[in-house]
Amino acid sequence: MNPMLQWLEECGDSFYRAFIEKDRYLAYFRGFRTTLILSLFAVLLGVGIGLILALIKYMANHMKKGVILRVLNWIANIYIAIIRGTPVYVQLLIIYFIIFAQLDASPIVAGVICFGINSSAYVAEVIRAGIEAVDGGQMEAGRSLGLGWGQTMISIILPQAIKNILPALGNEFITLIKETAIVGTIAVLDVTKAAQNVGVITYEYLPPLLITAAMYLVVVIILTKLLGIFERRLAQSDRR
Repeated sequence: MNPMLQWLEECGDSFYRAFIEKDRYLAYFRGFRTTLILSLFAVLLGVGIGLILALIKYMANHMKKGVILRVLNWIANIYIAIIRGTPVYVQLLIIYFIIFAQLDASPIVAGVICFGINSSAYVAEVIRAGIEAVDGGQMEAGRSLGLGWGQTMISIILPQAIKNILPALGNEFITLIKETAIVGTIAVLDVTKAAQNVGVITYEYLPPLLITAAMYLVVVIILTKLLGIFERRLAQSDRR
């Protein structure tokens, strides 16, 4: 047999064993569902915490700095510096094996908290930049209409800021999907862990890992295309 044809046949057999045989593709899809769910809840948690941090930093820069506000701003800066300055893998190990060591909690919950906290440090700066990008006259206009600072922020400033930062938040979600590949370290059966398990069974690690990489790539390409369409529609609405 032609060596090339023989090699292709062996590759086909390897991928068949890694994906089709004994319905192993179901393990990949279940694992990827876990990956998407974990990423979605993590980014929601990250946006929630990030919004609070961004507002604290914005108020510290634009309002009279009382003692409480100065302390909160100091805590926010330290929090962001620590989270952005340490690897997410180390954070995951600390949260699960130390903080969650005495708790009977699901490793998925630990993963959501870890990646949500990690994401919040980056999202905070994105949201703060989005708020800063809104013309300062918007706040003055709201206050001149009789709205309080909080009402102006919620009704006028944040809607404009969120519209500007949604593409960046979409990119954060895409990044988070890829970062969660390490969550198998704490026994979460995500798609990467599923591929490793298949490799242990078949004694072939390359085919399942290539299948996993292809699944990530397809989802990231789809999300990137959807994000691009969304950005173009936002640009069109701005020109109207």
